[in-house]
Amino acid sequence: MSVTVRVPAKVNVQLAVGAARADGFHDLANVFLAVGLYDEVTVTPADGLRVTCAGPDAAQVPLDRTNLAARAAIALAERYGRTPDVHLHIAKDIPVAGGMAGGSADGAGALLACDALWGTGASRDELLEICAELGSDVPFSLVGGAALGTGRGERLAPLETGGTFHWVFAMAERGLSTPAVFREFDRLGEGRDIPAPVASRDLLDALAKGDADALAATVSNDLQPAALSLFPELADTLAAGRAAGARASLVSGSGPTTAFLARDAEAAQGIAGALRASGTCRDVRTASGPVPGATVVRGIRNGYRP
Repeated sequence: MSVTVRVPAKVNVQLAVGAARADGFHDLANVFLAVGLYDEVTVTPADGLRVTCAGPDAAQVPLDRTNLAARAAIALAERYGRTPDVHLHIAKDIPVAGGMAGGSADGAGALLACDALWGTGASRDELLEICAELGSDVPFSLVGGAALGTGRGERLAPLETGGTFHWVFAMAERGLSTPAVFREFDRLGEGRDIPAPVASRDLLDALAKGDADALAATVSNDLQPAALSLFPELADTLAAGRAAGARASLVSGSGPTTAFLARDAEAAQGIAGALRASGTCRDVRTASGPVPGATVVRGIRNGYRP
């Protein structure tokens, strides 16, 4: 018996970042949108805890207990007095170290899959509590759709969306460390008064209306200057996407993946083709959102059905 959970990537349509807190984290106003690039996590009973991974950039994924999928299985097992004797297999399609929450998606996927396999009966609130312990983006990977994350991003409020938004994502030649990007944000902000992060009312209205042009006028990412400081070549990718007709271009989260908002699916294909031809990125993908969060797609046990 095994259970497979599919989990989406995310793009931050707004990432407002406050000053560093005493605990080293930053308060955020983080507007998440789940998009249709997916990892799948399959959990199978085993004699011990084992992690395997296949797919693009799989060699970069840790296969020990530092992997968020492994940490999720351990956390759930400890809470319910079990041993985490499972084989976790990650079918990877979300970019690794790309600012699209691929690791967080794997953590949320493993948590939901183990809950289904073991029949723990954990409530949604319990699962979200464990997600928040694992990392700031993990709760949204479980929930999906669109949401405003506050605190360090883990406290979620669902957001209304009035339509589908079409995106193009350009993958960079190398990754960026999220902690390094936040350190650079702090360095660039030294001596400045950094305001408390607040979600843009105009952006939330644009999401609710499903208005791509209005959304394009309001997207923002406070981490973008830091990502560009550490990875200046990303500016060429952003420029290539704008030249190809993207309504908006921005670094996705902490980067280095860059995101381009298109008018519609046809326009997204045109932008993707231009980016591939530009020579400024390693790979290009198209996706739309919002899409649901972590979902059981194979395996039936204890009431879970795909």
